[in-house]
Amino acid sequence: MTNNLSPEEKYDLITRNLQEVLGEEKLKEILKERELKIYWGTATTGKPHVAYFVPMSKIADFLKAGCEVTILFADLHAYLDNMKAPWDLLELRTQYYEQVIKAMLESIEVPLEKLKFVKGTDFQLSREYTLDVYKLSSTVTQHDAKKAGAEVVKQVDHPLLSGLLYPGLQALDEEYLKVDAQFGGVDQRKIFTFAEKYLPSLGYTKRIHMMNPMVPGLTGGKMSSSEEESKIDLLDRKEDVKKKLKKAFCEPGNIESNGVLSFVKHVIFPLHSEFVIMKDAKWGGDKTYTVFGDLEKDFAEELVHPGDLKNSVEAALNKLMDPIRKKFESPELRKLTNAAYPAQSKPKAAAKGNPKNAEEDEMVPSRLDLRVGKVVSVEKHPEADSLYLEKIDVGEAEPRTVVSGLVAFVPASELQDRLVVLLCNLKPQKMRGIESQAMLLCASTEGEGRRVEPLDPPAGSAPGERVFVEGYEAGKPDDELKPKKKVFEKLQADFKISGECVAQWNQKNFMTKLGLITCKSLKGGNIS
Repeated sequence: MTNNLSPEEKYDLITRNLQEVLGEEKLKEILKERELKIYWGTATTGKPHVAYFVPMSKIADFLKAGCEVTILFADLHAYLDNMKAPWDLLELRTQYYEQVIKAMLESIEVPLEKLKFVKGTDFQLSREYTLDVYKLSSTVTQHDAKKAGAEVVKQVDHPLLSGLLYPGLQALDEEYLKVDAQFGGVDQRKIFTFAEKYLPSLGYTKRIHMMNPMVPGLTGGKMSSSEEESKIDLLDRKEDVKKKLKKAFCEPGNIESNGVLSFVKHVIFPLHSEFVIMKDAKWGGDKTYTVFGDLEKDFAEELVHPGDLKNSVEAALNKLMDPIRKKFESPELRKLTNAAYPAQSKPKAAAKGNPKNAEEDEMVPSRLDLRVGKVVSVEKHPEADSLYLEKIDVGEAEPRTVVSGLVAFVPASELQDRLVVLLCNLKPQKMRGIESQAMLLCASTEGEGRRVEPLDPPAGSAPGERVFVEGYEAGKPDDELKPKKKVFEKLQADFKISGECVAQWNQKNFMTKLGLITCKSLKGGNIS
């Protein structure tokens, strides 16, 4: 098939379903002369999940287009990223990744002999590579290194120096793997532009960068290896797949942040060119879609029921996962799995007679009582021109009184009847003589021209609905946050607005059952 493809057809196959390509003209020029050399890397950290089928399906496209594809198991990166993979488990996790990635590729009928598999430490510890790391570190600013890793490297209160090295190593990999292009998720964009800026400073060629969109997880945010409820593990039992899909966010007619629908678009259609919605005969029977846009349109118009979509995806998923499950039934691979990901010891139960939450000393966002509120009334504080006095419905018998310093930033007319996000378990405190019973959370930018925007719950939210961080849905909020323990202040240090204007804690999304908490425009802003 490859020999019959024109350069234009190869380009279309290589770029289909991608969110962005940096260096399109260079890509076209290469395809006129020879086959493209491209690599995809994965840090060997948490267990790969079904969202990994998204890059796998693109790798299948690359091979169909005649590309020379290298898969990098980035073991050293896994350690540098805040030690997500402990040093003593690094080799075992790399072995696990190699086995499971190969099993995934085999399940979608990708010929492994056409791929090259490389381990990072096979070349990243060489004299030449290490010298280039030092050369790069003498050129790169701390600001640029931190910015490049912001969407990928785990963000913590006291970041390690290793996290600043991560983007530079990923940039150098392009040169040492001798490729024309690097492929990854759009969350890698800052590292890609970092590589384009700094590789030429060492005399190396700027590469092409191709980016997949980020596929939403089952809760509507990013599918993450570290968040159990957001993802389906490749070795999950069929009953677990059913259970997780049943709980997945898939609102009727909602085609945004819909992980179930996105999986069909980015995995099933590229692999099979069609998708069958299975329905009972009394509801019209099965329907086959050969164009994803038709399925998306029918779902948006509520002609496809979420339950039917989930059942159909469940069947397709299990078909993809069955060969992987079967391969990992072997005693050798079971032993490898248990060794690479040893069971975590369970936290000790709270002492008898102590009714407090078992997580009471952990700094986890589930300790915050965050709710959707609706501003019932807003007026100037009688004793302070810079403060608003608001009555906000949070689903209780009476609205709460809230004092906020938004006069200089948000007109009263924009607050009236607006849906907002409130922190409801702070200790009430008097502000200019009036007790404030909650905090209205806003995005903000600092410095000259400071801007402030209230956080926005999803449309259709109701007062009192719980706001949570994905992966922390199950925790119970403290009855009241004790000021001396500074729980909110410590958690707030990791609050941030993403590049997509989504409110996050430690790069995990704030959500309600209807979707994401956002702001209007303050990308990269703080939250307070």
